[in-house]
Amino acid sequence: MVTIRGMAVVEWRVHLASPPEVVFDALATDGGRARFWAESAVRRSGQIDWRFPGGQTCRGPVLSEDRPRLFSVRYVGGTRATFTLSADGQGGTDVHLVDEGVAGDDLMQVLPGWVSVLLSLKACLDHGADLRNHDRERTWDERYCDN
Repeated sequence: MVTIRGMAVVEWRVHLASPPEVVFDALATDGGRARFWAESAVRRSGQIDWRFPGGQTCRGPVLSEDRPRLFSVRYVGGTRATFTLSADGQGGTDVHLVDEGVAGDDLMQVLPGWVSVLLSLKACLDHGADLRNHDRERTWDERYCDN
């Protein structure tokens, strides 16, 4: 993690057995995001409307996409979340997430939050499992491990 002008840059990596095209579609399509990330994340006119289990919503543009290598969005708190996908040469994908512009007060939520999202992505794509509980009473805000 790096701090630039009081804003943190959060970085995580995860390896998936799934190929880059499958991972990209999970990140870049409405149906893909709904399978592991948010209750819904619908893209309209270049903007994604995010809806999470506890009722939290946000809206942000897709900043960049280059199938199947890169997907970047403006995310919760106005950060720039960029996913870079690299084929591992064996049919899988190395995912490198960089979230830039994280406010210091948000850091303790953002660090584990991205681990939750990335491991939910892995569970969904590599194992067909949805780790989320889809329960408005048991959300991240109530200290449950859930996206």
